[in-house]
Amino acid sequence: MTIGALKEPAGERRVAILPEHFSLIKKLDCELLVEQGAGENSYSSDKDYTDAGAKISSREEVIANADILVCINLPEEKEFPSLKDKVLVGTFHPVYHKEIFEKIASSGVSVFSLDMLPRSTRAQSMDVLSSQANIAGYKSIIVAAGIYPKYFPMLMTAAGSIAPAKVLILGAGVAGLQAIATARRLGGVVEVFDTRPAVKEEVQSLGARFVEVEGAADDSKAGGYAVEQTEDFKQRQKERITVAVKKADIVVTTAQIFGKKAPTLITKEMVESMKSGSVIIDIASSTGGNTELTKDNETVVYNGVTIVGNSNLPSTMPYDSSKLYGKNMIHFLELMWNKERQFNLNFEDDLIKSSCITYKGSIYNERIK
Repeated sequence: MTIGALKEPAGERRVAILPEHFSLIKKLDCELLVEQGAGENSYSSDKDYTDAGAKISSREEVIANADILVCINLPEEKEFPSLKDKVLVGTFHPVYHKEIFEKIASSGVSVFSLDMLPRSTRAQSMDVLSSQANIAGYKSIIVAAGIYPKYFPMLMTAAGSIAPAKVLILGAGVAGLQAIATARRLGGVVEVFDTRPAVKEEVQSLGARFVEVEGAADDSKAGGYAVEQTEDFKQRQKERITVAVKKADIVVTTAQIFGKKAPTLITKEMVESMKSGSVIIDIASSTGGNTELTKDNETVVYNGVTIVGNSNLPSTMPYDSSKLYGKNMIHFLELMWNKERQFNLNFEDDLIKSSCITYKGSIYNERIK
């Protein structure tokens, strides 16, 4: 079997497999073909790959000769016919792009999307959402600190005292928790809002204050995502967030609902109440954003407040993001081999079944159907 690693489109600096991952691929008795220049934005040259034992080829050759193609983003639609009878593995967010997968299915491609894996203990080693969200949470605070026109920590100098930055984190999932930890390391005073009372202890253990609103809907089966709330809860939530946003210097928003538009947590009026020079980093921008003013992949300045819409912060730290992504990828690929080291798609395995989107010319995943 041959595994082919594709170069990502412009704007994406990560790569699905780094040279250091080749030793793990060899354990599967596979060859590795890498598209020329695939790792250059992740600080891995073609020579690094060949030194590790991989072969460098053109994109056309990789697609033609590989049995399994690994990537992060979907290839272009014009390439779908050339993927016939291939296995394609990446992170494609099919619940937000259902229509495109009908075209992929008709091309005869077997597609597996890692973001569809259940958030279970067994799947932790291949959980790309968590590994990349961790980086996004960290980088959100670093980006905010670079834009914020004041010091982050409290300082007492001969020239006077500087108050610490007040940071508000909306959503205490993986990204939110890492944002809390990073903001605290920089000396910020942190408040956190989340609809899940269960995360209160984790938030407090990191040194942050938990803003609690009672009566949240049960989210135990949401896989770490937010869930739809009642109108009464939303109103009380809005009141508490309004007060917290007004006091905050930096706000990081991370709330998303699986398969739906991100909930609007910060209104235009709330932004208008913030101090000039304040910063909002909206990690949920690709699914609509958590503020009314967010624009995906854009920075908006409104009433003196800078709103950064960036749902791909992991791409700004391409080496470590690729390192973690590649490990997740290989742990998943290992499921496709049986104990005799033969390639075998076992659809009785819930991880294979849940992540399979298209198979044998049709949509396989029930949710996407």
